[in-house]
Amino acid sequence: MKKICVLILSLTVGFTSCESFLDILPDDQIMSVTFWESKEDATLALNGVYNVLRNSYVYGYGGGYDACTPNAYQWAHWEGQQMQVGAGQIFSGSGAIVVERWRQCYNGINRANYLLENIDNVPEMTAEDKTLYKAEVYFLRAVFYDLLAKSYGGVPLILNTLTTEESRSVSRASEDEVWAQIHADYDEAIKSLPKDAVAGKATLGAAWGMKMKAYLYNSQWDKVLECCDQIDALGKYSLYPSYYGLFQFENEGNDETLFALSFMEGPYTQGSVFDRYWQGQNLKYGMNGSNSTAPIQDLVDAYETIDGSPIDPADPYKNRDPRLDFSILRPGAYFQGQLYPVEIQNHTGQKVGFAIRKYTIETMQVRENESPLDFMILRYGDVLLCRAEAMIELNRDIDVAIDIINRIRTERTDVKITTIRKGLSQADARNVLRKERRIELALEGQYWDDIKRWEAGPEIYPVEVRGALGDLIQVKFPDGYRVEKDNHLPIPDSEISLNPNLIQNTGY
Repeated sequence: MKKICVLILSLTVGFTSCESFLDILPDDQIMSVTFWESKEDATLALNGVYNVLRNSYVYGYGGGYDACTPNAYQWAHWEGQQMQVGAGQIFSGSGAIVVERWRQCYNGINRANYLLENIDNVPEMTAEDKTLYKAEVYFLRAVFYDLLAKSYGGVPLILNTLTTEESRSVSRASEDEVWAQIHADYDEAIKSLPKDAVAGKATLGAAWGMKMKAYLYNSQWDKVLECCDQIDALGKYSLYPSYYGLFQFENEGNDETLFALSFMEGPYTQGSVFDRYWQGQNLKYGMNGSNSTAPIQDLVDAYETIDGSPIDPADPYKNRDPRLDFSILRPGAYFQGQLYPVEIQNHTGQKVGFAIRKYTIETMQVRENESPLDFMILRYGDVLLCRAEAMIELNRDIDVAIDIINRIRTERTDVKITTIRKGLSQADARNVLRKERRIELALEGQYWDDIKRWEAGPEIYPVEVRGALGDLIQVKFPDGYRVEKDNHLPIPDSEISLNPNLIQNTGY
């Protein structure tokens, strides 16, 4: 399979970090007068926008963002990581995700704006190519603003490159204004993106899918269904027949993938860190892992039995939903022929008793930071569940929505579990849907957004994190979850100190 993977640029076209969230053109960088002279220059600039997606505080940490939820625990010595978000211990001076998600998303936005302002000046580049590059950049700018809106609420809307002084006087737009711009950018992308593209590049299906998720986050259910219809009209996407195989390297780029973060084996840190941070089994045999995130008992307990019967306390992994063993490495299971956690171990898993199997290559040797396995940001199983949720929330054709959920539970060759009965009330169907999303998309980085948009935190937390021997390690949100505060990250102190127009979020 042909894969496009973006090198980290040592010479960037005005894309360097500065003390504020915007990247201003410095004197020692390639300037407009010496750039934008060929299609190769434009491609370099476009790749620079894509490259931001790979940052760990954008999408590069993948399913590790389940540590922000009751699904997983993250072990880290430094502040501002996903473990503090998931425990309700984040504050405006935390650093890490608080600062870096803001900084990196605006880095991508500034790169996008810089390309949009200059690409028309490139000689000997066809109008068709310029239109395509613009469409990809509109898509990417929407993705960055999407993450900002979900993380911080209303943020400054920057649609052109700014000087340093201009960047220090901007104000936050309302959250509604940000979402309107997100949809406007997706609409621009939809006009020109192709149905098919090389791996890692934006497509028409990706744009409709990410637009769908933006509507989902804001409970715009009719719009969700419209986007689902557009995705299905492409005739391109379907459930992959094997849930286990869906996350294996040999099957990446399959028909379930709408939008993926592309990686490849080799130098220049082009591979993902999933094996190091998730499972920790970087070599074929005999390695203790150095991962930082692992699933916890609270997630394991959420998996049903195949036939709906009670879980056997004497043999708790017998007769369980196959997705448990396809997603989680648990005691008594084997990985690369070795028994966990006796013959194979991982650092965080030794504390909580489990490790992540999903997105960890089992069929080939992988060097640290060089895993070639792509991370699916959006897949068709998610699209089906979005359609079902919209129908349930509209209280429309709930039995049809249950049929869709049952496709997830029965349509794959390796996942066959008891179907959900029809005739449910809206409230009961909602509960079924929310549990199914948690299990189907476990350890894929989706649950944090789900908890926030459902405003479900007060019902979910506090959650205990117990060690492998039952000892208490952490309590997530020990004082309870406050939607008005905890649904957003704080605006970084470092940004407010540079720009007093940035008003802090509630509760920080």
